[in-house]
Amino acid sequence: MSPDAGAAVQAGAVRAEHIWKRFRPDRQRRRVADRLQVARRFLAGHRRPWTWALRDVGFGLEPGESLGLVGTNGSGKSTLLKILTRVMYPHSGRVRVGGRVGALIEVAAGIHPELTGRENTYLYGTLLGLTRADVTRRFDDIVAFAELERAVDRQVKYYSSGMKMRLGFAVAAYLEPDVLLVDEVLSVGDASFQQRCLDRMREVLAAGTTLIYVSHDLPTVEATCQQGLWLHQGVLQAHGPVREVLDRYRRAVEERIEGTGDHDGPVRLAAVECTGPDGGYVQSNEPVRFTLHLEAQAAASATLHLGICETPGHPILLLRRDLRLPAGATKLECTVESLPLPRGTYSVWMSVSGHQEFHGAGRRARATDLLRWGPVTGLVVAGPELEPAPVGVVRAAPVLARAHWDQQ
Repeated sequence: MSPDAGAAVQAGAVRAEHIWKRFRPDRQRRRVADRLQVARRFLAGHRRPWTWALRDVGFGLEPGESLGLVGTNGSGKSTLLKILTRVMYPHSGRVRVGGRVGALIEVAAGIHPELTGRENTYLYGTLLGLTRADVTRRFDDIVAFAELERAVDRQVKYYSSGMKMRLGFAVAAYLEPDVLLVDEVLSVGDASFQQRCLDRMREVLAAGTTLIYVSHDLPTVEATCQQGLWLHQGVLQAHGPVREVLDRYRRAVEERIEGTGDHDGPVRLAAVECTGPDGGYVQSNEPVRFTLHLEAQAAASATLHLGICETPGHPILLLRRDLRLPAGATKLECTVESLPLPRGTYSVWMSVSGHQEFHGAGRRARATDLLRWGPVTGLVVAGPELEPAPVGVVRAAPVLARAHWDQQ
């Protein structure tokens, strides 16, 4: 069904109802043997199976709301955005988007390489339904934001990937669409430009533009969006307040990593415990003890890293210990004097690297990952809730904590 089918919605509103989208597998080569194989399968009644990219996905946004779309690669996020921009059409279901739609789905989305930056700006504005005078009124702001004053009359094919991304984002955001779609593109720019993009998205939200933002950078999603939507293999897993959705997504990713992780190597983690004061619950601003039971195949001079993560693999608190591991079992305790984390659910990650010591002719110590960086247990912290950060402020950052170690 056409995305525009059904009753119209007000400018900036988005309605997606029971969206299904499927694709056929890639065609085989045109060799005779391949064609004969296809013919035999057809005569035997075997048809090429469909691959479903989206399965009964639905959500709604009012003008001025923001939605963070998360999920692993191949989960259907970009397909959903392309349906919203009318680049694709769903197999079934209904999509209604009110007003002008500005989209930055790829680094060079909507940017023609043979045209100059100036010509691309006017072309994009025309596609959005703006007059030349409307684009001219915003043109200086677009060029200044993209930092292309000296290159605006150069053909885009001579731009770097960062210049293309800056131009694409500036055009998409400054031509004031009613709905702005941004797909994982900010990673191309440097930290300064990423912050300016986040500031600009906050400004367009304040002006009433509806935002749908796709990114693997979960802290920026939480800082920018009010709602979250998690897709996995084309199926809607969660939709609601952004922090709740991201918490569920993080836990699922960590469980998947734990299920596929290899914790059996030269050094093996036999058990891990996280306890608060007197062996009780872990609480904010209170001591917490991590007890690690390690088993080494051979003696090793090693460095152990222990991290507490909110986003998988990216610690907000990281502790290090240089130690000498004997062959066999070792019990290691790490006590953080005051845990500087708010209430929430986290994961504990750990790695051990160093030199194993072998004895015998022709055998030497060598540097290696004795235990690869990966999640080892969950951590639930009780205590006060963190004060909400202003929209557009990425609050996730490493923290510093004092700790002392005891090896037995």
